[in-house]
Amino acid sequence: MDALRSDGYHEAQLRRFLPVIHRLGRISLAGKKLRVLGEENFVRGGPSILIGNHCGSYKDVAVLYRIAPRPIFFNANHLIFTRAGFNFLVRKHLYRHMGRLGLFLNFILNPYKFLFVDYISSNIAKIGAIPVDFFGAKDEAVVRCEEYLRLGRAIVSLQGRGRVDPKERNPYIKPFGRGVAYIAYQMRERENVDIPVTPLALYGTQLPWLIPGTVTINLGPPMHIRDYWGGGVDATVDRFRNALQEAVAALFMRNLRP
Repeated sequence: MDALRSDGYHEAQLRRFLPVIHRLGRISLAGKKLRVLGEENFVRGGPSILIGNHCGSYKDVAVLYRIAPRPIFFNANHLIFTRAGFNFLVRKHLYRHMGRLGLFLNFILNPYKFLFVDYISSNIAKIGAIPVDFFGAKDEAVVRCEEYLRLGRAIVSLQGRGRVDPKERNPYIKPFGRGVAYIAYQMRERENVDIPVTPLALYGTQLPWLIPGTVTINLGPPMHIRDYWGGGVDATVDRFRNALQEAVAALFMRNLRP
């Protein structure tokens, strides 16, 4: 992992890239209307974590960059940080959603895709995204998240692989990992800092690009691990993780209302 920059470098780079991020976001959300609920629940200063479902791939990221009233820093698949890894993910995404046609488009659009892949993979670390190995050890990512929180930053952890999974009990909400709850535990136990964790639910980002629809994001009141404390680290973490998932599920159901 690269050395931590605590001199405001990532904030400055994020401000520099925001016009491009917003432009790409408008393109990715073309045809979609945006409805925001619970905007007052966004923690506007100091360390915080946002946690939510991840059903719309890059469109989820575009929505959060668009509505965030402060700099936010995402956990992201470590493969995106290299040209080869990101190229693999794009090809896999096209094939999953379009089959052989997706592979054909991957081939036809390869020169343009190369520019896009190279641009993103070359700059994602500059804007402070935190690489996570979803299939391996996550110790380094946890350490980096804790370092960001000590600097008073807001980090975002979307749970899932960025798609609707029909095999899951709730296709839109993948079972939450323990990472966010564990980080909250560590910060309170070691630093005596009770990090506010804001649950959020996304719906509508799963619609394909250019398909008209409404994207709803619903933010709930911040939650604190102190309210779930007791019985040691495992019991506390599991209780908080379950509570966060239940909060996101409840917010998601409200998203379905007109």
